[in-house]
Amino acid sequence: MATARLDIRLDEEIKAKAEKASALLGLKSLTEYVVRLMDEDATQVIAEYESITVEANVFDQFMAACDDAKSPNKALLDATSFTKLAEFK
Repeated sequence: MATARLDIRLDEEIKAKAEKASALLGLKSLTEYVVRLMDEDATQVIAEYESITVEANVFDQFMAACDDAKSPNKALLDATSFTKLAEFK
């Protein structure tokens, strides 16, 4: 059950188009339509910003570089410790 509220003001033409689209989709209300759109769009935006797609050859090069990587030096280990102590995320 929804517990948060969102109040918005919008142009009458936009509201009329949204109401028509909602009815054409057979949704119960304009609210249901807006919530559906927000959920779908937010999911897509988050996925775009939280993921990365690379070509197979780039991935292979990355994996080869990881395999060939040397152990971290003292400066890198110190930097890691510093970020943990400072609670960086």
